[in-house]
Amino acid sequence: MNRKSLLLTVILTLASLAWAQTQSAPPPAPPTKGGSGQMGMEHHNKMKEMHKQHMEAMQADVDKMKASLDQLKANVDKISDSAEKARWQSNVDMWTVMVGHMEQMMKHMDAMGSESMMHHNMMHHGGKGAATPPPPTEPKPQ
Repeated sequence: MNRKSLLLTVILTLASLAWAQTQSAPPPAPPTKGGSGQMGMEHHNKMKEMHKQHMEAMQADVDKMKASLDQLKANVDKISDSAEKARWQSNVDMWTVMVGHMEQMMKHMDAMGSESMMHHNMMHHGGKGAATPPPPTEPKPQ
C-alpha cells in the first residue's frame, strides 16, 4: 500500500505541475498614445513579476518531485524480489531523467527571462547601462 500511495503522490504532483503550466495571464492592454513609455514600463514590470512567480512555482514543483523521487529510491532499496526491484528501479531511472530535464528547462527559462529583460532595457533605454549577457556555463547539446 505504501508504494501505491507514493505513486499516487507522484502522479498528483505531475498533474498539478501540468495544470500550473496551462494557466496563462490575460493579454496585456494595448499601449495608448499619451503615455506609451509609462505603459511600457508597467507592462515590463508585470512581465518581470510574472516570470518570477512562474520560476518560483516551478522550483516548488521540482522540489516536490525530488522529495518523491528520494522516497521512491528509499523504497526500491527495501525490495527483495529481483523482478519487482528491477521494475521499480526503471521507474526511479525515468523520474531521475524527468527531474533533471525539468531543472534544465528552468535554467533555460530563467536565462531567457534575463535575456528578455536585457533586450527590453536596451530597446527602451538606448542601451545605456545594459549589461552584456554572461557566457553560457554549460555547452549546448548538438
